[in-house]
Amino acid sequence: MTAIRTTHTGSLPRPPQILQAVREHFATGKAMDEALLARTVSDVVRRQVEAGIDIVTDGEMSKPSFFAYLSERMDGFEARQPKQDVGRLGPVDPEGRDASMFPDYYRGFVEHSPFEHTIRVAPRVCEAPVKYVGRKYLERDIANLRRAMASAGAQEGFMPAASPMPFMANVHYRTDEEYFEAYGEAMREEYQAILDAGLYLQIDDPRMVSAWDSRKDMDLAQYRSWMQGRIAHINHALRGLPVERIRYHTCYGVNFGPRVSDLQLDDVLDLLFTINAGFYSFEAANPRHDHEWRVLARIRLPAGKRLIPGAVTHSNVTIEHPEGVADRMERWIKAAGAQNVMFGNDCGFSSTAGNTEIPETVAWAKLKALADGARIAASRL
Repeated sequence: MTAIRTTHTGSLPRPPQILQAVREHFATGKAMDEALLARTVSDVVRRQVEAGIDIVTDGEMSKPSFFAYLSERMDGFEARQPKQDVGRLGPVDPEGRDASMFPDYYRGFVEHSPFEHTIRVAPRVCEAPVKYVGRKYLERDIANLRRAMASAGAQEGFMPAASPMPFMANVHYRTDEEYFEAYGEAMREEYQAILDAGLYLQIDDPRMVSAWDSRKDMDLAQYRSWMQGRIAHINHALRGLPVERIRYHTCYGVNFGPRVSDLQLDDVLDLLFTINAGFYSFEAANPRHDHEWRVLARIRLPAGKRLIPGAVTHSNVTIEHPEGVADRMERWIKAAGAQNVMFGNDCGFSSTAGNTEIPETVAWAKLKALADGARIAASRL
């Protein structure tokens, strides 16, 4: 029987104790309870292995979100409100394309948001040369993950890292290009350390496609041009790194809404394949993207490129039936080839810590459905 490999995009709901520890650490500077963190990572990795996940990670247990963790790892920034707009960082833009079409839904979503308990990190502005200063935190996270993998018997692991494209405003560098290059150079230290530890590096870059909802000033051609500029900076930051060990993840954020404004895979896949990565993780399990296996059925997958489509979604709390998961996997395998596909979830189940949109029990049940579906699909091949 041909095995079908499973993984996920990284973030998992934090248990209450570690959530409180992370909240206090980033809000007040209180030292992290390192023993608690190590135990939590060990438990999270063990549960992934028990669920049947092949390529595991630490669930981002030490991080307040997929990008805000860099507030203590990057020097050259001051905590203050930027004067210029740097783009919306939250999961929903109340003035975006989707909200313009469905104002009643999004008005209610904002008023009764599951994100009210998100761990907040103060906005920061680049006011001095960018420098990576987070080595001790990075080495701690790597060590915790490797020990947990050894204890649980996990053979392969990955670690997410934020895209080399900054979210923070800049007043130090003369041009955006200088700023982006300096930021990418600083992030290379994190990327290289993850790879040197024998882990897959995952670049988390939801903004690549999710920004379309907010950029109402652009048509698709203009947006694709914006993407090309972003990709050039990403590739510069990844230059010389082993593409076969790099995963690239993009998505549409945590949005339970109608999502009619989502880009389609056909709109952007050719550009995504120009990113210096060997694996591409994207949404494929929710109702707006479940059909997109057909895109791969129409094209030839470029050499050296492999896919990690979502087979379970973060965009609702319904637990996918394993038979349905297997059906989805079979479609992708038929379109792209079994050797070119592994499966994950659409996006992280807790990309910003403290969110309540996907409860802990639901997240773990979805991961089990993912692994069970893979076994069923493998038995059919």
